[in-house]
Amino acid sequence: MTLEQAAEDVVEAVVVDDARLLLVDVQGGWSLPSGVPEPAETAQATAARVVYELTGYLVDGSSLLEAGSGGGPAVVCHLLSDDPSGEAQLTAGQLRWAPFADAIAAGLPEAVRVYLEGHTPV
Repeated sequence: MTLEQAAEDVVEAVVVDDARLLLVDVQGGWSLPSGVPEPAETAQATAARVVYELTGYLVDGSSLLEAGSGGGPAVVCHLLSDDPSGEAQLTAGQLRWAPFADAIAAGLPEAVRVYLEGHTPV
């Protein structure tokens, strides 16, 4: 598998709650929670699984956003639990709820930026 193929397989989770976006610090920078699907797993199921594994939050993988050029799909997820479980791989310091406006300026994939811009409260 080439690096380009690996990037296309990665599913990004766009976890939204009250005009905020969940970001994770996995490799020294803030990004969307993301992961590779398991065999026969849909993008929506991958997003929900990855968010739970990384953060401990339960989410639904409700809406698939079109993949941009050179990237994999992004899935809009809505928060189903207010508090994360204690089984998260990341610590609280590695999680951040960013206002949509801040997240839009953070260099997100185009499909995610377009989604957030269309759902930003006035």
